[in-house]
Amino acid sequence: MSDVFVHPSSFVDEGAVVGAGTKIWHFCHVMPGAVIGARCSVGQNCVIMPGTRLGDNCKLQNNVSIYEGVVLEDDVFCGPSMVFTNIGTPRSHVNRRGEYERTLVRQGASIGANATIVCGVTLGRYCFIGAGAVVTKDVKDFALVVGNPARLIGWMCRCGERLRLDRQAGACARCGSRYEERDGELVQS
Repeated sequence: MSDVFVHPSSFVDEGAVVGAGTKIWHFCHVMPGAVIGARCSVGQNCVIMPGTRLGDNCKLQNNVSIYEGVVLEDDVFCGPSMVFTNIGTPRSHVNRRGEYERTLVRQGASIGANATIVCGVTLGRYCFIGAGAVVTKDVKDFALVVGNPARLIGWMCRCGERLRLDRQAGACARCGSRYEERDGELVQS
């Protein structure tokens, strides 16, 4: 592990892969078979389970667990204490280790503090999950969702600014990127 910082209170098990420039802070555990990309930041009290993958430049804030079945593409932000699940019908007395459901978080997605992502969904590219939202179904690229269950309330630019569309088109006030809404999807134009 070249150019990796691991706080002395954390454990990175043999068989885990951690990319260059990644920082793993206090009280974390990275288990064998976990893969973490380059330039990631893993905040305090995080667990990254076997068979998981974090792309490059991901940021896990404090108290985030990445359970088996979860895949984060590049540039994903996970806010403090947000939660992933990996079993749809858990029971403590029933072993369901072979039933983990896949959750895919696409490039550039941001997940707000205390949000819950129910397993088996895909979060689209550059989507934004509001703090405390409970996501129970797939989220479209660039979508802004909030609530329980999470519902679409708008669109976000890839730079993180909320978009204001006029007649289903518009430009980002921050970076100038242009977008169009077509058939319920947002596309960069």
